[in-house]
This record gives sequence, structure tokens and C-alpha cells, in this order.
Amino acid sequence: MPIHPRPRLTRDDWVDLCGDWAFAYDDAGTGVEQGWPERAEPFDRTIRVPFPPESPASGIGDPGFHPVVWYRRAFSRSLAPGNRLLLHFGAVDYRASVWVNGHLVATHEGGHTPFSADVTPVLVDGEQQHVVVRAEDRPLDLQQPRGKQDWQPEPHAIWYARTTGIWQPVWLEEVPATRVERVAWVPDVDRSTLQLSVRVCRQDDRPLRLRVRLALHGELLSDDEYAVLGDEVDRTITLPQAGMTLGRHEMLWGPEHPNLIDAELHLSDADGVIDRVGSYTAMRTVRAGDGRFLLNGQPYFLRLVLAQGYWPESHLAAPSEEAMRREVELVKSLGFNGIRLHQKIEDPRFLYWCDRMGLLVWAEMPSAYEFSRRSVERVTAEWMEVLERDCSAPCVIAWVPVNESWGVPSLRESAQQRDFVRALYHLTKSLDPTRPVIGNDGWEQVVSDIITVHDYSSQGGALRDRYGDRGAVENTLQYTQPGYRSVLLPGASRGDEPVMVTEFGGITYDVGGEVEAWRGYGAVTQPEQLAARYEELVSALLDSPALTGFCYTQLTDTVQEKNGLLTEARKPKIAPERLCAINRRTSASVPADAIGAFEFGDYPAAPEQRVDQQAWTGDAG
Repeated sequence: MPIHPRPRLTRDDWVDLCGDWAFAYDDAGTGVEQGWPERAEPFDRTIRVPFPPESPASGIGDPGFHPVVWYRRAFSRSLAPGNRLLLHFGAVDYRASVWVNGHLVATHEGGHTPFSADVTPVLVDGEQQHVVVRAEDRPLDLQQPRGKQDWQPEPHAIWYARTTGIWQPVWLEEVPATRVERVAWVPDVDRSTLQLSVRVCRQDDRPLRLRVRLALHGELLSDDEYAVLGDEVDRTITLPQAGMTLGRHEMLWGPEHPNLIDAELHLSDADGVIDRVGSYTAMRTVRAGDGRFLLNGQPYFLRLVLAQGYWPESHLAAPSEEAMRREVELVKSLGFNGIRLHQKIEDPRFLYWCDRMGLLVWAEMPSAYEFSRRSVERVTAEWMEVLERDCSAPCVIAWVPVNESWGVPSLRESAQQRDFVRALYHLTKSLDPTRPVIGNDGWEQVVSDIITVHDYSSQGGALRDRYGDRGAVENTLQYTQPGYRSVLLPGASRGDEPVMVTEFGGITYDVGGEVEAWRGYGAVTQPEQLAARYEELVSALLDSPALTGFCYTQLTDTVQEKNGLLTEARKPKIAPERLCAINRRTSASVPADAIGAFEFGDYPAAPEQRVDQQAWTGDAG
């Protein structure tokens, strides 16, 4: 059974529309005026959705500049009386227009976020229905949030090939006219409560009731029912305290015990149940302060690896659902407890596996590369959609709206650009006050809940000099410029924020040598050299009593970037068990690591949440 493409709001009745679609390029941009939404003959190719046309997996494999592409396919669907049919898109890069049976039903801008359309009014009785999608993705538009997608014809430096058009699932969902439209959760471990917010799409003022059942590993936790007086329901659900007190973690979520609470929601009227949806949540809190990162109120050392979520055969789209699960398993088997998703908003199914198997996620907005009023509007609008989509994901522990001053290149000199970073920080905090926000990851920080540094020194000794104790760290923050940029800009406050090195390493080891490797951070020629250098750098940061975590660059090779711990094919360059032993060493800043994180309350996860530690295949080096 495939995972629902929207795992935190599921219904049983949905139809996957991925697979073969008719496809056409529209380099002249004349498709609309020529009536392509109502014509079949322009579509002279076949593409496999959801793989972008630049990728081999799509069946097209054309990496050239094609700013406008079109898709077309037929579907059949009969509806129960009174029901509606929704057409969902996980993500279309970058600007989408959608027609059904020649009628425009949706437009959307933003290449990484979902949108939907109620297509019921345009369905034709007893006939096949036709959906047509136009996607516009201007390769040279640097005011468009594009992340690591290149604007040059061939990938250069640290950028890779483009992903145009549909790259996440497309599906149909039959729903009742009156239905649950949104479910959001906010846990409060200190009070043993869950805040539930439900939005209802309703057609009239008839009395409605909402029943909410919560269960943990099959055991009932709560079964409550509420009156629905308008179109919003906000309730606080009290849970048993026994599993959340000191020394007990049967109910808490974390990498060592990814306990998820399954939810069933039933919306009813006087005649019975109208709508049934599934969801899930978890009891966990994250906080940054007092010089530490706290998970569920306890100091926690973050051992992250940077991941770009890129596959050579399918680009930003994962090649399969199994590939997403496998990626999470690989990260955990290497001894990391989290992942920094770099310049990409991941497929919700990937976050589902992070939730299910216990992998922390550092979520980051893909950057634009020019600063203007238009780029400000685009980044802000799409970032708000990201926060809306993923605010209830237990695995997400931090928000990063800007990385390394990308899109704000004159941050030191421009008060306007500094105001934009501050605005994104405070906007994020206003929409989600429960997670740390990093205004500008890596350097030139004007506001941040965690002070983050990108330091690609190739010598462990240099890292020890810069981060070996609290005095050295403060000196580095104030005076050293690891990336030729000041870590803190003048006027930035420095209080009790914890400090992390969120990019380091980046050691190039090119196993295959098929393409010319980018060697920006130093290179080695043998697996043993890579292992020794890796251990030297990681140990220097683990030995610091003043750091609260690190993020190594990076998990996999990506096109010409050959600084992954794994190849693009996800094969290890050095023995995974050696990496795991290095990464799981006790950290000086959290000495409780010596007895195992949360050992006093490390309860086993449900079978489907356990990571297969024997899953590795392939030889190292």
C-alpha cells in the first residue's frame, strides 16, 4: 500500500495520477493562445510523472533550457451524490496553471509547496476527464526561489541540474462537501497536553460534532468529542502524565524513541459520520537557550549531516517511496541523529519516514539569488506555505529562512536586506513560536535563536583553536571570519544562544572520476585518508564543551560535488560502522552521552519505527 502523499491528513479514497502523461515543450510560450488546454495534438511526447523532464527517470532526459512545459492526461471518476473531487499537486516548479476539460481550475506560484483544486463543477458526466498542466520555470530568473538549481546550461561549482514542472505526486481525492480541511498539532510536554486546531469546510450552519481518538502503539490515549460551532475547532487535549515525567519516555518522541501518536478524526452531523481522516502527532518539545539545545527539556547534542535530496536519475524527485525510507535508514545507520535539508523543501513522505523512524530535520527555504521587491514577495509567500505544510511534523526542529546571505548579498551594507532577514525571522516566530529560527545560517547573522557557523578548515587543530572552549568560541564569533564573512554583524545581540558549526568538512573523495570534481574544500585520494580526516574534524567539535552540535557537509555526492560520505548511488566511501563509531562518541558539552542519550527512559519503538541496522549493502572503498 503506497504512503498517502499527504501523510498528516489522510483519507482512504484517493487515486494516484502519477505515471505516463502526454508532454510537450512550449519554448515560444504560445500554448495558451493556441488553445493547448483543449487540444491533444500538441502533446507529442510521453513523460513519467513525477520525474522532471531534465531527468533520465522521466523518459525525456533533456537538460536544456525549456522555460514552459505542458502535461496532459485523462482520468475517469464517478462521484457519490453530494461529494466533491479534489485534484492535488505536491509541487510544480515553478509557476503552474491547471485546466480540467478546458476550464482553468487552479494557478499557483512556488516550486516547492502544494496546491489543490475542486474540479467538481467542470466534470463531464459519463465521459473521460482531461487534466492539462502548464508549468513555467525561467532558468535565468534569479529572483525566483530556486535553491541549488543552476541557471547556467551545465551544472557549475556547487549548483546542479534543474528540476522543472511536476516533481511531487499528483492525486485525486473524493471528499464530502462538508469536511475536515486542515489538522494541526502543537504539543506541550510540560503540561502533558496537545493543542489541536481543525479547519472545517462547511456548506451550511447545521450542527456538527468532531470526535478525536488518539492512540499510542495501539493503546487508546484519548477519545473526545467537541461541538463545531463555526469553521474552526481549537481544543486542548490532556494526556496521561506518566509517560512524560523524568525518567520515563514511553510517550515522548525523539531519535532514540520515535513514539508517534496516531489520530482518527470523525466529523458528524445528526445523521452520522460525514468525514473520516487520519493524522498523527507526537509529544516533543525543542528549545534553544542557556547555551544549549534542549529536546524534551534535556540537553541534546545535534549530530547532523547536510543532505541535498538529489538523485542522479530523478533530480529533486526521489526515484521511489522506498528510496525516501532508505535515505532515512542510511543517515541513522551512519550514527547521525538528524539531517539538514539544504536548499530544498522535501516531499512530505520523506518527513513521514523521519517522523516514523526518528530523524531530526533542520528545514531550510530554497534561496533566490537577487534581492528585489519581487524576490521578497516570492520568498515570503512560499515560506509561509512551507510553514503551513510542515508545522505539525515532529521531526522538524528548526526553521532556516536564509542561508549564507544568498538572496541578500549586501547584508552588511544594506539596512533593507537586514530588515528582510529580521522580518522573516519574526514572521516565522509569529506563525510557529515552538521551534528555534535561524535568520541567516552560517554567517552575517542579525537575529537567530542559535548562532551557526560555517567553517571549512581542513585541519582539526584549527577547529580546536576556534571552538575548543567558551573563550575561543566567543573570540571566533566576534573576530574570526571562517568563511571570509563575520559571523555576527554589528548590532546583532549576543545572549545565551547556543552555538553550532552547521557546515564543516566537505572533504572531496572522487570514487568514480566520471566528471570533473569540484574541489572547493580539499581532497583526498584514498578511503583511509577520508576516514582519518573525518575523524580528526568531527572529534575536534565533539571535544568542545562550548558547542551544542554540528552538521557535516555532506551525505552524498551531488553531480560535480564529490564531498559526500556516500556516492550518488548511495554507496559508502568508507565503512559505515566506522563512521557510526566516530559520530556516536560522547560529546564534551553533553556528558550524559556517555551513558547513552535518554538511557534512563529509552523505550523500544514500535516495529515499523525501528531502523534496520543490517540494511547496508555494497562495499566501502
